[in-house]
Amino acid sequence: MSKILKSSGRGSLIVLSGPSGCGKQSVCERLNEYNNNFWVSVSCTTRKPRLGDEDGITYYFISEEEFKKKIDNDEFLEYNYYNGNYYGTLKANIEKYLEEGVDVILEVDVNGALSIKHKIKEAIFIFLMPPTMKDLILRLKKRGSESNDKIISRFKTAYNEINEVSKYNYVIVNDEVDNAARKMNSIIEAQKCMVDRIEEVYLDNPEEEIHELLIDNKEFINKDTII
Repeated sequence: MSKILKSSGRGSLIVLSGPSGCGKQSVCERLNEYNNNFWVSVSCTTRKPRLGDEDGITYYFISEEEFKKKIDNDEFLEYNYYNGNYYGTLKANIEKYLEEGVDVILEVDVNGALSIKHKIKEAIFIFLMPPTMKDLILRLKKRGSESNDKIISRFKTAYNEINEVSKYNYVIVNDEVDNAARKMNSIIEAQKCMVDRIEEVYLDNPEEEIHELLIDNKEFINKDTII
């Protein structure tokens, strides 16, 4: 089959945001069933591990002192202070994966996403929304890992974050995890068809012959010249 387009083989950078408790991690885990060519970036945080958290998988759990040293060394693509703790995305590995053609998903808050938007124009920005605010607070309570004061703080923050949704490219309502994962995969696949990713348009010999016949205004629609 003739190939007429050469598209960039570079991976896409997908920036995923949404209120705490909206299901970002669950959606990314389910995305594996539809797409196995992505890597979810592991962020650094100064917060304490929760039950089930794994260092190097959920987050890199580091001290505040170490986090601040990384800030001084310009090791973060973005970082933020949220709900009493620092969170940051390390630059290391991200460019490596993108160059290898692997899509990179960054789970960051709104402030982090907007910071990246100013630096990387071609990134894809997706906001994950809870079905209702009632669902969100029920999910936060179900965790059983935070005090009522922390839950109330996260709930208030969620309202502020949702007000920034217009600054994203896409919004997905996580009413059901599988449905949300399929929508996210569709967005990622559609981005690969963008004209901006075309590096070269070229014609092979049979196509060039048809082009020449058209230019010369000759009869060309016959079984001998059609590819």
